[in-house]
Amino acid sequence: MAARLRSGGRAKAWFDAAIGWTAVGLLRLLRLPNRKRMSNLLGRMMRAVGPWFPEHKIGRENLVAAFPDKSPDEIETILRGVWENLGRVGAEFAHLDRMKVLDFERGGEADVVYDRIAFERFLAIRDSGKPTLFFAAHLANWEVPALASASYNIRSNLLYRRPNLGAAADAIVKMRAGCMGNLIASGLDAPVRLLHALERGEHVGMLVDQHMVKGVDVVFFGRWAKANPLIAQLARHSGAAIRGVRVVRQADGNSFWGELTDEITPARDADGKVDIQGTMQIITGIVEGWVREHPEQWLWLHRRWR
Repeated sequence: MAARLRSGGRAKAWFDAAIGWTAVGLLRLLRLPNRKRMSNLLGRMMRAVGPWFPEHKIGRENLVAAFPDKSPDEIETILRGVWENLGRVGAEFAHLDRMKVLDFERGGEADVVYDRIAFERFLAIRDSGKPTLFFAAHLANWEVPALASASYNIRSNLLYRRPNLGAAADAIVKMRAGCMGNLIASGLDAPVRLLHALERGEHVGMLVDQHMVKGVDVVFFGRWAKANPLIAQLARHSGAAIRGVRVVRQADGNSFWGELTDEITPARDADGKVDIQGTMQIITGIVEGWVREHPEQWLWLHRRWR
């Protein structure tokens, strides 16, 4: 029995390694063509084939519940846009370290353009010596907001979910690290590491729109959902400011407009401390507003409500 278990373990390890190296090869392959041409190709392909996947049904159910006044045709149009956006994200993922964020001081061509107000906010945060907590959502390409950290020399620490496959995970980390700042994998020690970064006056960024089994209750599109309270907890313990950052995919499909919000005023309890649930509701409300503006750019295909 023990021999069979060891044999099975070795087989799984070999299988995972093979899948991981295949993923690495695919990433390298995607880097060869022009990013925009590949994005256009994968976007069109996913718009056509996406509706055949079972996740399409999940997306439809989510959209019908969120937008009860929209017709079936409008729902399907949004869903096809969701699939196209996802295809484009896949193509862009291999080129993240090549994408340029506009610097008003240096000028030049850029793939991501923040307006001057946002640009000056980034520089003020960088030079303040005080920590800031950034939140983002699965909108447009959700990896892109993190590019501002390296572009504007902001000392940032980004929470991410490490892929299970070792070789692929290493390749992805290597690609991200050069253009996104310090990467901290989610895990038991992640909150402590993020808090220490804030105590050093550094900045922290994370996505906040995924389901968390042990999260706090928030209302999202009129329905109860679970939200990860980590960003509010870090604000409570560190006193760091909270801001939202997002990008919007433009009509050409290959460029982005970015926004950095003003400082978010957190909810507070009777003792004046940051109220976790109330603050997460404020953040969730901001994310809902973003999604309502561009519903075809949000990831409706996962079970956000459970």
